[in-house]
Amino acid sequence: MLVSVVIRTLNEEKHLAELLSSIDRQQLDDFQVEKVLIDSGSTDRTLEIAEAHGCRVFHIGKHDFTFGRSLNWGSKHADGEVLVYVSGHCVPESPSWLGRLIGPVRDGVAAYSYGRQVGRDTTKFSETKIFEKYYPETSRIPQTGFFCNNANSAIARSAWETYKFDEDVTGLEDMELAKRITSDGGATAYVADAVVFHIHDESWAQTKRRYERESIALQKIMPEVHISVADMLRYFFVGVTSDLSDALAEKRAAREFIGILKFRSAQYWGTYRGNHEHRVLSRKRKENYYYPRKIFGDSDE
Repeated sequence: MLVSVVIRTLNEEKHLAELLSSIDRQQLDDFQVEKVLIDSGSTDRTLEIAEAHGCRVFHIGKHDFTFGRSLNWGSKHADGEVLVYVSGHCVPESPSWLGRLIGPVRDGVAAYSYGRQVGRDTTKFSETKIFEKYYPETSRIPQTGFFCNNANSAIARSAWETYKFDEDVTGLEDMELAKRITSDGGATAYVADAVVFHIHDESWAQTKRRYERESIALQKIMPEVHISVADMLRYFFVGVTSDLSDALAEKRAAREFIGILKFRSAQYWGTYRGNHEHRVLSRKRKENYYYPRKIFGDSDE
């Protein structure tokens, strides 16, 4: 069986070599691996690193890029029976990562699986708490609900061919597809021992924009969700209080205090902004949403 690891990239030189080297060290029991990279305009050493590690490299133009479309393009060019998606700034924790991640899909238990994400030494404190919330230590195979995350996931090729990713959503294309699979009676799975380090090297403005972009997408997936000013303030207060309590227990409160305030502000202000964004996005604004890094000189607004 062939497994295709599909990686979306945009200027990922910082962690890409470590990711690809880790993929090359994976334990291959009854499957083989190909690495497929879909790049949306990198100007650093991303493509050089990819070619040095034997990736099949494909390109998508900045005006064609959406998160869903890039994965559809990468999946179309891939040859595997199982498609694995991993972020260019994630690094598998162990050589057993890939086999564990594809297990539920390979065994026919689920059409779509995702693995655990944890922070590393540079991860913002509040984000480590978000990882702990959404990626617990216990597997759910299969799981209830349709939460999923393409930073560390696997899908049966037959399922991808049937559903494909929505190419219009501004994020959360994984949850949108998982919702359609489960609505049709299919299953998803969470594999806690398929672990990656997820390394977000983002500014506070980029963090806000990420949550704003995902909040816009969530309106399509769960239109019943509405965030009021009161909700935003309540979530911010609870998030900060909880983080500070954990930081105190870890004797890190003084060092993490400002970062906690900034992260939770960016998270919930972005979420509120996105939830109330109803107009059609202009082309310039759309590029700001879709591109996780500011590379065109556009403002954040």
